[in-house]
Amino acid sequence: MSKDTTSEHLRAELKSLADTLEEVLSASTDKSKSELEKLRGKAEKALKESRHRLGETSDVIAQQTREAAAKADDYVRENPWTGVGIGAAVGIFIGILMSRR
Repeated sequence: MSKDTTSEHLRAELKSLADTLEEVLSASTDKSKSELEKLRGKAEKALKESRHRLGETSDVIAQQTREAAAKADDYVRENPWTGVGIGAAVGIFIGILMSRR
């Protein structure tokens, strides 16, 4: 799952949850008890599904992060001086930015 797909999935999931909760809140003032129970059940179901899907998405993001860290670790182990050079360049850049403040 690509990062764009993951973020789009998160947005869609949160929008769906917000829409369901908005429906429950707006409809709760003029509904009977049985209709309120139906709306509450719908909201609880949407919340449970969202939690499940967001949990799956977080697992995917965690796996992608582990893979990226492993690739970076492998690269630095194979090219240690390049890693030192990149680290030094980043340090100098951050130092310059901080000294301007």
